[in-house]
Amino acid sequence: MLKIYHNTRCKKSRAALLFLEQKGIDFQVIDYIKSSITKDDVQVILLKMNAKAEELLRTQEPEFKKHCKGLSFTQPEWIRLICENPQMLKRPIVVGKYKAVIADPPEKILEVL
Repeated sequence: MLKIYHNTRCKKSRAALLFLEQKGIDFQVIDYIKSSITKDDVQVILLKMNAKAEELLRTQEPEFKKHCKGLSFTQPEWIRLICENPQMLKRPIVVGKYKAVIADPPEKILEVL
């Protein structure tokens, strides 16, 4: 079953949710703003995306500008910042058994099936 890290206020996230529903794909919604995101969640996403933590960041987000702009962090520090400020996370993120993608556009979801 796929997982979608979803922000209800995000148009792109809602579009990915609709895509999953229309395709009849089984999925679990994780509202990471309300329930937060754990260090383990972020590490699994990074592993399945073969990415670095800073690749998951929305650099135009006010929280990013407040906490991170112009600064350099280690991977564990970036992960901690994402967990403490989940609104900085790019979205939507769809995680499959072996791969994860930032589902923008929603058709990228097909890459994890």
